[in-house]
Amino acid sequence: MLISAHRRATLVLGLPLVGGHLAQFLIGLTDTVMLGWYGVQELASQVLGGSFFFFFLLAGSGFAWAVMPLVAAFADADDEQMVRRTTRMGLWLSGLFFLACLPVFWFAEPLLLLMGQDPVLADMAHTYLRIAGWGLLPALVLMTLKSYLAALERTAVVMWVTVGAAGVNALANYVLIFGSFGAPEMGIEGAAIASLVTQIVSVGVVVGYAQAVLPQHALFQRFWRPDAEILAKVFRLGVPIGITSLAETGLFVAVSLMMGWLGTIALAAHGIVMQLATAAFMLHLGISNAVTVRAAQAYARKDSMFLLRAGVAGLQVSVAISVATVAVFLAVPESLLLAFMDPDEPKRDAILVIGVSLVAMAALFQLFDGAQVVALGLLRGVQDTQVPMIMAAVAYWGIGLPAAYLLGFFFDFGAIGVWSGLVLGLLIAALLLLARFWIHAVPDLARVKDYQQPAPNLR
Repeated sequence: MLISAHRRATLVLGLPLVGGHLAQFLIGLTDTVMLGWYGVQELASQVLGGSFFFFFLLAGSGFAWAVMPLVAAFADADDEQMVRRTTRMGLWLSGLFFLACLPVFWFAEPLLLLMGQDPVLADMAHTYLRIAGWGLLPALVLMTLKSYLAALERTAVVMWVTVGAAGVNALANYVLIFGSFGAPEMGIEGAAIASLVTQIVSVGVVVGYAQAVLPQHALFQRFWRPDAEILAKVFRLGVPIGITSLAETGLFVAVSLMMGWLGTIALAAHGIVMQLATAAFMLHLGISNAVTVRAAQAYARKDSMFLLRAGVAGLQVSVAISVATVAVFLAVPESLLLAFMDPDEPKRDAILVIGVSLVAMAALFQLFDGAQVVALGLLRGVQDTQVPMIMAAVAYWGIGLPAAYLLGFFFDFGAIGVWSGLVLGLLIAALLLLARFWIHAVPDLARVKDYQQPAPNLR
């Protein structure tokens, strides 16, 4: 199959996933905007509680992500029994992880106070988490089922469910936060209930779809029966994925803290540019998911040439996205920044000065960010997660974070220095992970296929 055909297949599989990730990003953005309209304290408390929730969601998401390459490989081999067993144990692990986290959400206030948070904000965040924390279970179940459907190349339904969830979330927020249409005005509690309702409705839709359209997999038939062998397999694959996600997110959180040390204006500019960079990252993440499925198919077939071409095609698509994003970021940085600011904001001009420079830095790291997440997707497809986890941790925390501190504060380059460390960490991660793919994953699959070939008849 030519590279162009692989590009088409990647786009057909990946574009709906891109749409789904952008819709998921819109859900978070809607929460921020609506609570920002309601009150500053409520917004700050939701950011605090939401970050707490997101940490545990990321930690548990590794099991959901592990389902994708496993199911894709088993589906390519027409092994429906293993598709069912894998998805079921991914759901089991998601449920067990939720039970382990529930006490943390229930007693969040003392933990937040120990972290030095303002008592008023800690109390409001605690109120938020006691409601929203229950949503971790449907959120993880939803992620697992989305991975299952994406692995079966049913990506359109993943996109439309997420788009629908964004609509449900916006409406529920409007009604419950502000007390619209005769509902009680609930503020931050309303935001928590809206998130929980959105997650439950989304799970209900996806479960109904799976039951109606894919009855042959019987995902919930005798669901209570344990499957130690597959549970261990999903666990071994999923834990490094979760840690890798935490390592990358932790780098961005640490950079945000450093920007806070530089002052309110620098932090505000950073926050806006991070929204722009995150939206761009969603495009690459959708392509990464697509190449995970394609790589898993190659892995099931033991076809190193298929894997190589799928990798080249995925990277070409990611580069094209990066070029388009860079062009937009460099062409209209002021317009992008102003879309997030009140025209009457007194600090608007000061934020613009720093923000324009940071948009240029965001444009610089687009290529590296896209390359590293696509490389991670390819390696997950061939079930290689432990060494990439170590590589990512070294790049993000061993190189990127110290460089951000040194350049930003020791050499006194300020915001640009901090972001330079971020760019360096992403660059190193991209180089290490791509090298792992080219030097290890592709040749290893070729050797496996050669090993499995029957010995030639020499007579």
